[in-house]
Amino acid sequence: MSRALLSFVCDNHSMSPDKAAPPHEKAARSLRARVRAEMTEEIKRVALEHVAVDGSALSLRAVARDMGMVSSALYRYFPSRDDLLTALIIDAYDAMGEAAEKADAALGDRADFTGRWLAVGHAVRDWSVARPHEYALIYGSPIPGYAAPEDTIAPANRPVAVLAKIVMEAQAVGGLFEPRTDPRTVPRRPDPFPAPLAAELDQISEFLDTATGHAATARFLAALTQMFGALSFEIFGRLNNVFEERTAWYDWQLRSMAWRGAFSNDEVSVLYTTGSRRDHVGSPPSYAPSYAAYVIACV
Repeated sequence: MSRALLSFVCDNHSMSPDKAAPPHEKAARSLRARVRAEMTEEIKRVALEHVAVDGSALSLRAVARDMGMVSSALYRYFPSRDDLLTALIIDAYDAMGEAAEKADAALGDRADFTGRWLAVGHAVRDWSVARPHEYALIYGSPIPGYAAPEDTIAPANRPVAVLAKIVMEAQAVGGLFEPRTDPRTVPRRPDPFPAPLAAELDQISEFLDTATGHAATARFLAALTQMFGALSFEIFGRLNNVFEERTAWYDWQLRSMAWRGAFSNDEVSVLYTTGSRRDHVGSPPSYAPSYAAYVIACV
């Protein structure tokens, strides 16, 4: 029997660890796996407490000290600070992505693209406001000396993919419109995209699997930039002493993004009608009485 064949037989039959191990050894391995998983989650929980105080200046030694462990024991779970940071970053992206996915799935009318956009946008904000330190970890200043590995790419794309799907589905049924513009100030049709930019927009559209064309892809990316810019302004204190009605202000911005997106060519109905606003629980806004005054002040 050849060595290769012998190796195959050993790996898949008589010498397979799972097949050969007696039940008590399998149970012991399962217990160790559970203990390791629980310890990993506890380390991440304590690390997030440090992130809330110290930002990205995370110290494994400090985390180990708070857990009553020697640092060498913690290194068995996370070999370096960057490994622990990566785990926290992936968890944050996944949590935000899950919030976005649930908000979109909860809206029964799949053809209400503006409503879906608003629901997802508010869900992302709700998560960010509730967990500002995790938001800062993924959308704040770059962490000195840290280079995010490829493992973070798919989780980072989850909320973006939800929003891109709304655009793609709107485009597929003719639900995207050219937003109306004031011909006195804005040309009805913008100049063609420069060839290098058009090529990049094509690549981005292919990556997002939207195939919506240059103009729609550009409008989507501009709206996405505005959404996270609005969140960062709020989370990082740029609205302090400016707005108290921050939910109303954010909602108006989301509506502006939807119109420019453009899921509707009716600017008035998108920007000024509060009754049709949808959020992740499908309820009307509690701030409706003061909303009209706010949008007039903000236009």
